[in-house]
Amino acid sequence: MRCTLTVSSKRRILCVFPAYTPSFGTFSHAYPLMGGVKAFMPPQGLLLIAAYMPEAWECRFIDENIRRAGPADFAWADAVFVSGMHIQEAQIHDIRDRAHAAGKVTVLGGPSVSGAPEKYGDFDYLHIGEIGDATDQLVARLDADLTPPPAQMVLETKDRLALADFPAPAYEAAPLKRYLIGSLQFSSGCPYRCEFCDIPQLYGRQPRLKSPEQMCAELDAIISQPGHPAVVYFVDDNFIGNRKATREMLPHLVEWQKKNNYPLQFACEATLNMAKQPEILELMRQANFMTVFVGIETPEAEALKGIDKTHNAAVPMYEAIETLNSYGLEVTSGIILGLDSDTDKSEQNLIDFIDRSAIPVLTINLLQALPKTPLWDRLEREGRLLHDASLESNVLFKRPHDTVVSSWRRAIAHAYDPDKIFERFKHQCAVTYPNRITTPTAGKLTFTNLRRGLILGFNIITRVGIFSDYRKPFWSAAGYALKRGQIEAVFNMGFVAHHLIRFTREALRGEHNASFYAAKAAEAKEARDRSWWEAARRKLVPEREAA
Repeated sequence: MRCTLTVSSKRRILCVFPAYTPSFGTFSHAYPLMGGVKAFMPPQGLLLIAAYMPEAWECRFIDENIRRAGPADFAWADAVFVSGMHIQEAQIHDIRDRAHAAGKVTVLGGPSVSGAPEKYGDFDYLHIGEIGDATDQLVARLDADLTPPPAQMVLETKDRLALADFPAPAYEAAPLKRYLIGSLQFSSGCPYRCEFCDIPQLYGRQPRLKSPEQMCAELDAIISQPGHPAVVYFVDDNFIGNRKATREMLPHLVEWQKKNNYPLQFACEATLNMAKQPEILELMRQANFMTVFVGIETPEAEALKGIDKTHNAAVPMYEAIETLNSYGLEVTSGIILGLDSDTDKSEQNLIDFIDRSAIPVLTINLLQALPKTPLWDRLEREGRLLHDASLESNVLFKRPHDTVVSSWRRAIAHAYDPDKIFERFKHQCAVTYPNRITTPTAGKLTFTNLRRGLILGFNIITRVGIFSDYRKPFWSAAGYALKRGQIEAVFNMGFVAHHLIRFTREALRGEHNASFYAAKAAEAKEARDRSWWEAARRKLVPEREAA
């Protein structure tokens, strides 16, 4: 549903999403292999807000991961809406500066400002919380007057709009063909209270739900756009946060796939205890889920208690991973270094876990304290919150900072050594990929998919298979997959490993920070100041630079 307020004015709303800082998880190095892909995933929040605006209002959407908003865009707008996460703080302020320079009123919403409004004193309006009564108040104020308020106005949602009343995100405003993967939301909230996570405080512990009919209608909107991504990610905070609802929704998703000849693959994020839900896992397999992101955090069972994540131990960890693999689900893992419980043995324990679990993709970050988390509150009481942009984290670790960072460097070097990552992919070829369903050919033989496959195949063969210094382990894994008829696996391992290997080498040279949630000002400035020749050289021949 749209905003139900009666408005008397026509307004032009420019929704601008800030660029990301590069990370392991956004796969930026894979984009050039894909032919036209420029960004990771369309942001649900801004597209939802655009869809909610009054029908008489015109909205435009710009993702600065695809193109930068220019003077003509700001000149067109009456008001500029921005949303983003903590990692995008600098880019959020930059958009505000450009909007104000153009004389436009600025509005900031989303997870970062909802968690830390004190960071954003330069915006005219702050929208705290989810879509709801604060959104209607904002519409009413902008309808009445476009003059910036004399002092910043903070509007906080007290009465949230039910997910069942959410409009479909304005997918038509986003160039979906420019994204690596699509995005979809079924539920919001998570019942668990992990110490480092801000989800329960921001979105609640009782998951709220859309109807299966809403979800299928949104999928229809996605596939109606030519060149849409082949993979759609459920951005739910925990896909099995409400197991009963997920179990009841999945048959609708299976039927949608069958009706449309399986045009999409799906991915999601969930807790590791989903291994105890065989009925859900089988339905996910039938719905063509390929990947699940799991916040494993640490392989040390005792350490899980210290971060309130004992639900990860509901099933023995390796057994749980094997169970997920048996349903065709490739696990992607989140890992945290710098926990209070870490010892001199933690690094080796992590390396042993990487090798034994054979999980191909692990996002290994240093612990970072986020506002509105139990971790933030505890560290604030202990005087262990740091505010030094030259450091890799805002946490005063129990172990020396340089020791923790060195451990991180060795861990990512081990994880993304070319021989090791391709060996882990070979393991997936043996134990995971054969367990996936065979989908109808009709759903795959589209012009877009054929064009995408030809471009990706050519680029993988040339840039990975011929010109990279990791071509030998790539061809070993590719040959292993081809003998099993797993052509799609060759494409997947090629572009995923290409990004991870290159990103790791850059990180080991000090070009990236050790936490997705931290942004070091010095490195950002160094990247901006780099000559065009140096930037071009790093893009063309990074594979041969020393790790």
